[in-house]
Amino acid sequence: MSKSTEQQFKPNLAVDVAGLKLKNPIMPASGTFGYGEEYSPYLDLNQLGAIVTKGMSLNPKAGNNTPRICETVSGMLNAIGLQNVGVDAFIKDKMAFLANYDTPVIVNFFGNTQEEYGEVAARLDDVPGVAALEMNISCPNVKQGGIVFGTEPQAAAEVISLVRKRTSKPLIVKLTPNVTDIQVMARASEEAGADALSLINTLTGMAVDVKTRKPRIANTIGGLSGPAIRPVAVRLVHQVVQAVKLPVIGIGGITSAVDALEFLIVGAKAVQVGTANFVDPTAMATIIADLEKFCIDDGITDINALIGSLEL
Repeated sequence: MSKSTEQQFKPNLAVDVAGLKLKNPIMPASGTFGYGEEYSPYLDLNQLGAIVTKGMSLNPKAGNNTPRICETVSGMLNAIGLQNVGVDAFIKDKMAFLANYDTPVIVNFFGNTQEEYGEVAARLDDVPGVAALEMNISCPNVKQGGIVFGTEPQAAAEVISLVRKRTSKPLIVKLTPNVTDIQVMARASEEAGADALSLINTLTGMAVDVKTRKPRIANTIGGLSGPAIRPVAVRLVHQVVQAVKLPVIGIGGITSAVDALEFLIVGAKAVQVGTANFVDPTAMATIIADLEKFCIDDGITDINALIGSLEL
């Protein structure tokens, strides 16, 4: 393509995820972007497809003891413990800042019981500026012996169904990879009323300090993220896209436009960038610019033409 042709067209990067109109398919992964304000000195939040907040719980949560992050080969192990200000403080103190931007706000949330999930969703339902909810089901149900909602299809379906009745907003269910068959969990989520799925959450991992012979994080076990997990995430997104009709948001080790394109090509409608934000707080802006350049260089006028274009 000639330089004159390049100057004549600007590729369309806009995508639609469960009725959410996004300027582009790039957004942060929950827990890696705070409440948005923390990153505002480093990049223009209006550039992003969406903003995804830290996970909100019914009451404030202090999180786990430190140390709770350690670096691993091509990744990071964390056990933050879902630290957050609580849903009421978020609505009162954080949403006013996010209202300054024309970027959709997706609020991630969780609970320890079905009732807590439902109550948090209900409190967020009428909040102006909240475009959608992302439901983290990688949490133990304290009323049912600690079984993780996201690892048992019936438990997942029950809590999703309850939340679906408590909110009118688009409901994105975030799936854990720590299951035997993620397609079963995806179908259960779809049948229970999810509008979209996001995956993957972190893989369970552990690291040991060989000098002290102690775990490198206080919680012993944590969540592994970063480039090391990307091939696993791409495979699981591919499998889920085949199993459901819902739009899928891909997550896992994305650090570049090429990484993001892998997820889009296997069928994800959008992607979330996580660990890369810690390495470079401008990472998402770079990815968006490079996605546009890729489309121009390849003569692609609309990024939607790449979504699900995998050839087998």
